[in-house]
Amino acid sequence: MTRTFAAILALGFAAPAFADGHSTGDAAAGEKTFNKCKSCHMIETDAGEVIVKGGKTGPNLYGVIGRQAGTADFRYGDDLVAAGEAGLVWDETTLAEYTADPRAFLRTYLDDSKAKSRMAFKLKTGGEDVAAYLASVGPQS
Repeated sequence: MTRTFAAILALGFAAPAFADGHSTGDAAAGEKTFNKCKSCHMIETDAGEVIVKGGKTGPNLYGVIGRQAGTADFRYGDDLVAAGEAGLVWDETTLAEYTADPRAFLRTYLDDSKAKSRMAFKLKTGGEDVAAYLASVGPQS
C-alpha cells in the first residue's frame, strides 16, 4: 500500500470534527460512555446539583467545555496547568483528543517530550461522544 493511499485511508477513519471545536459526537452515547469516567470524575453544578455522582480523584467536569485547562478547583499536574497558561481552552475536539491519550496530547500541545498527565486512563473510543455529553450538561452560554 502506498503512503499516500494509507494517509487517505487513515483520514477517512479519523474522528470527525468541525474547525470551531465542536465535535460531531453523540451526547446520548457519551452519557453511557461516561460510566467509564465516573470512577474518578463527577458532574456537579456550581449550585450543588449532582448531575452524575462520581469520584473525586479527578476534577468535577461540570463546565469543562469552554474552560481554560487546569483552572477548576482541583490540584492539577504542572504540565496541564502549563497548557492552560499557554492558551489551552477545552472544546469538544481538544477534550476528545486529550481523553484518547492524555500524556501524548500534552507532549504535542506543549512541544515537550517529557510532559506528563496525572490522568493515566485512556479512553480509546467514545471521546467525541463524552465531550458532546459534557457540553450538553454544562452551563448554557
